[in-house]
Amino acid sequence: MLLHGISKLLTVTALLAIACADSNEKRNEKTGENWPVYGGNNAGNRYSPLTQINKNNVGYLEVAWTYDTGENNNSSERGYEIQCQPIIVDGILYGTTPQLKAFAIKADTGEELWKFDPFEDQEPQYHQNRGVSYWRDGDDERILYTAGSSLFALDAKTGTPVEGFGTGGRVSLYVGLDTNLDHDISGLMAIATTPGAIYKDLLIMGSRVSEFGDALPGHVRAFDVRTGALRWVFHTIPQPGEYGYETWPEDAYKYMGGANNWSGMVLDAQRGTVFLGTGSPATDFYGGGRHGENLFGNCILALDAETGKRKWHFQTIHHDLWDRDIPNPPNLITVNHDGKRIAAVAQATKDGLIYVLDRDTGEPLFPVEERPVPLDGAVPGEAPWPTQPYPLKPEPFARQYFKEEDINDLTPGAYDAVRKRFLETRSGNKYIPPSIEGTLVFHIGGGAEWGGTAADPEGVFYVNSNEMPWDLRMMDLSTSLREREKSLAARGEALYMTNCASCHGADLKGSGTRYPALADIGKRMDRETALQVIESGSGMMPSFKHLPEFRKNAILSYLFHTDEKVDLHNTNEVAAVADSSNFPYVAPWVNNGQIQFRTPDGYPGVKPPWGTLNAVDLNTGEYLWKVPLGEFPELKEQGIPPTGTENHGGPIVTAGGLLFIGATQDELFRAFDKSTGEVLWEYRLPAGGFATPATYEVNGTQYVVIAAGGTKYGLKPGGTYVAFALSDNAPGGR
Repeated sequence: MLLHGISKLLTVTALLAIACADSNEKRNEKTGENWPVYGGNNAGNRYSPLTQINKNNVGYLEVAWTYDTGENNNSSERGYEIQCQPIIVDGILYGTTPQLKAFAIKADTGEELWKFDPFEDQEPQYHQNRGVSYWRDGDDERILYTAGSSLFALDAKTGTPVEGFGTGGRVSLYVGLDTNLDHDISGLMAIATTPGAIYKDLLIMGSRVSEFGDALPGHVRAFDVRTGALRWVFHTIPQPGEYGYETWPEDAYKYMGGANNWSGMVLDAQRGTVFLGTGSPATDFYGGGRHGENLFGNCILALDAETGKRKWHFQTIHHDLWDRDIPNPPNLITVNHDGKRIAAVAQATKDGLIYVLDRDTGEPLFPVEERPVPLDGAVPGEAPWPTQPYPLKPEPFARQYFKEEDINDLTPGAYDAVRKRFLETRSGNKYIPPSIEGTLVFHIGGGAEWGGTAADPEGVFYVNSNEMPWDLRMMDLSTSLREREKSLAARGEALYMTNCASCHGADLKGSGTRYPALADIGKRMDRETALQVIESGSGMMPSFKHLPEFRKNAILSYLFHTDEKVDLHNTNEVAAVADSSNFPYVAPWVNNGQIQFRTPDGYPGVKPPWGTLNAVDLNTGEYLWKVPLGEFPELKEQGIPPTGTENHGGPIVTAGGLLFIGATQDELFRAFDKSTGEVLWEYRLPAGGFATPATYEVNGTQYVVIAAGGTKYGLKPGGTYVAFALSDNAPGGR
């Protein structure tokens, strides 16, 4: 009788857990009163059925409330971005601050309810954060989010860590990444910038890892929402016996990293499938140590949400040499195709393409051709893949390669300077291998980027795009690395090239306002302050706390022009060079840095538009409209039509006929007519809105909210969330 009672109790408990999971999934299936998950709903549509704010009254929007995080308020201090799209559940808004504190506020007033500091008892490790996740089982409500190398579970009502989750409410993000490896992974970069997906009692998530030879593997993992225990791992760099292992050199999984999902994922709960995109394998721009197609790098993946087993994959770049990560979560839509309603996956890419795949099979709905691509000019040791996929429809939403007719001709000086460099480089195909001579390329910073895409129920897909060219050149690092004894500063130069030059440039000149110049860093800060920046991160720069002390000091010696002798025999700094299959892998070739190709007066080296907003009917694959996104006031004063700007942050779309987006360098928050692309309303934010907005309803009032964190592009920092609602005299009222 007792056993029967226990069995009955366990059955009831299991049924309650299933009912709770179903309730969570139903809550997250659609928006409306709530904006319950990153991306609006499980499908990542960034769509709301709310209509109170619409095309007829959007001009009456006004600030309803602001929430000051208390950070980024001093422009003399280094700022940290807010990339967070908040979630809203039952009248409570949850988000993160520039310094990665989680908070809860009343969604109709901005009144703070609680705030949690993840670094209260440890050294900070700052990085971008794009949102949090919510889970509920009866009275047990949890916020799950990442800061530094930890996954936290917080009580949603109080903000206190959940004691039964991991250790004191915290789980290490290193868990599950060291399977079958033969080297220590502790201290290496393992963070997560984008929320995962919650399926039943699982949090499925990706990670951000280094893009250099010390990169951890980018495996996808599922954690138990209740306990924090690791439930499954999908190896994005296959191990022996696993599908795709033969697409890498033998035992590559032991020393190669990357192929990680850093951009987020979406969920089809009915199918029990999670969909995600992966980035390129390490190292960026050189693949001499990873000959082959390199599955599952640069793949759209469908995984069984319960087990992590692969259902299907589609690789968008074979053996990536151009840093063309899949930069945003897929978008689950339903389209009319060949007379049928088909559940599809739509994925926008950094190189301006849209793949539309059958959700059950991964087969393209529009033709994709595998074409030969250039192989000549690659640096020694490289083996570019001979073909790449070309989707025939929709047409690309961003330029594919730099043509002479693209040269910026706003001024004669601009044209002459750009043309000179253009004639020195190679062009004609976006798949030209990186070389010593150099190539002017698009897509290192998008095309599409992490802000994501929106889609309405009619199958119309909305994506914002960048049109920035980059000057990519390769540099030989092998000779200097193989010298066994050097000065500390000289060794620091080599370490700078492998860890820092990809952003700040081989010449220390940075890339405009995107990445600051370091050539004169000693005039702006002392060595101790610079060390703090390396360890904690700043602005777009993540923490490099994982670097050993020797390496950090060597980089500082190079930057600050100090000089000491060092015996590298005692630092193990040459071990990786002796055998390329060791960890960390040291590539003999590195790129010259993420150098944006600009005119002498600072504008992109190509003709406008420099940023666009696009609407594509994925039922037909045809564009409905394309408009510039953003403008430069000084060019507008000269009578130059809107040029568009670089843009980071994504759109949302509503049943009220509107598309809302910030993202631009001009710091404006805009509402577009989703049918025509016409700007219907705009508002200058207190700082740039480089995040994706959200919309929701409380007590019959619809709000639109966006984080105004600024900081990017060298703009002023900000630390506020700004919410808008209709004024009392709006047509139709509230």
